[in-house]
Amino acid sequence: MTVRMRGATTAPALGVVALLLCGAPALAQGGGDWPMFRGKAQNTGVAHSPLSRTPSVKWTYDTGGSVESTAAIVGDRVYVGTMTGALLSLDLTTGRLRWKHTTGGNAISAGPLVHGSTVYVGDEGGTFYALNTADGSVRWTFETGDKIMSSAIYVDNSVLFGSYDNNLYRLRAGDGHELWRFTSDAQVHCTPCEAGGKVMIAGCDGMLRIIDLQSGRQVRSASLGGNFSGAPAYGIGAVYVGSMDGRYYSVRLSDAKIMWTREEPGRSPAIYASAAILNNAIVFASRSNNVFRVDRQTGDIEWSFPTRGDINSSPVINHGRVIFGSGDGNLYGVDLANGREVWRHTLGTPISASPAIGQNRLVIGTEGGVIYCFG
Repeated sequence: MTVRMRGATTAPALGVVALLLCGAPALAQGGGDWPMFRGKAQNTGVAHSPLSRTPSVKWTYDTGGSVESTAAIVGDRVYVGTMTGALLSLDLTTGRLRWKHTTGGNAISAGPLVHGSTVYVGDEGGTFYALNTADGSVRWTFETGDKIMSSAIYVDNSVLFGSYDNNLYRLRAGDGHELWRFTSDAQVHCTPCEAGGKVMIAGCDGMLRIIDLQSGRQVRSASLGGNFSGAPAYGIGAVYVGSMDGRYYSVRLSDAKIMWTREEPGRSPAIYASAAILNNAIVFASRSNNVFRVDRQTGDIEWSFPTRGDINSSPVINHGRVIFGSGDGNLYGVDLANGREVWRHTLGTPISASPAIGQNRLVIGTEGGVIYCFG
């Protein structure tokens, strides 16, 4: 495993081309953290930490295996999982390894969650971990009945996540005690979403389920059909989610009424990624190679941006830009207002992970196993 700082000699296989070597702000105390998969429990995918308008590579770290986990950035640390079964803690300034916790070979595709002095993450062997952020030592573990690909969220002194054993779990954050579990009719792949004391999941049973946070009981639901992998996202009274058959929805939280349904017009549409929400703008990404913005009230497409590969990377909105990775090996920044490309960096191998933006830095891993830090 190697770390490379900007300015060092790098191998051509890293594939970084056409980097815009503009200055970037130094690591700032007020830059803001990115403590979980979509930034916060509402899964809005909005990052408020300022980035350079033309970000450049600050460092890279070669993990030796594919990285599909979305990083967490808290303070001067980066936390990210690997498909070889390791959770890494890296220095945000230098990219140097602080510690590594191994799972015994079980892949970590979920994004870690950081709260206080603990980092939480599940692995594909079905174990959920609470680790000390200082040294990676285990605080507690919890066993589920199948793999965990769902990133956890933190709400009211508890962590919530899904498992392929069909359950959504709520555990006490301090000791892992199970507060409740909700059993759905199929695997819970998605990261849960919380708003107004309700928890939302969309799973492989075609249902959007709205569950009371305190009791763990379902209070309402919407039958949408299809399978869902992306996390539901909440904004201004409604939940937004896309399906693997290329449809996308707005569902009112108060009564689970479907406000609108649309079908992506692209070739072979399938929405795996989670949507990003900022005011009236909803941004989806699809395996039809497109990222597209829709109107919050109508679902009408306002612009579409094509890439040359499928998009599993959930887009992040940051100061008027939409940032995402693609299966074509590029990291893109496009204008939120009109969908025009502002910049791109070629990373050389497909990107399934989503951007993490915090402390004036952007961190993302590739299926080639390299973690990049931009600033």
